[in-house]
Amino acid sequence: MTFLRDVRNWARRIKTDAVALWFARSHPHTPWYAKALAIFVVAYALSPIDLIPDFIPVLGYVDDVILLPLLIWLAVQMLPADVLRESRQQAQKWLQQSEGKPRVIAGAVMILVVWVALAAGFAWWLKDYLAR
Repeated sequence: MTFLRDVRNWARRIKTDAVALWFARSHPHTPWYAKALAIFVVAYALSPIDLIPDFIPVLGYVDDVILLPLLIWLAVQMLPADVLRESRQQAQKWLQQSEGKPRVIAGAVMILVVWVALAAGFAWWLKDYLAR
């Protein structure tokens, strides 16, 4: 039973840190590189579209289970301690007052741009390959 409790606590902490990154991205003491990663992570975390769609067996959940927590952890590590503390406090307050997970349309647009770029790159490669 302690394993399940630990997993729930870990998931709660990841959710809190994802929201904390939203607040940290606009904090004046956040370094630019941490802001850039925080914006990317928040946009991806709150995007209604995944980079790897969930309907793909096994791989569909890799981004949710491994990639996203790893990116959140990395972005949190880049934040100064005082910024992280303030951002986590704001996130906990926001999570207590809100009902659901917010959505960021920019994240969906970002994922669509990645998919379109991959499709265009594949089409370009395929055209060159078939032309040989």
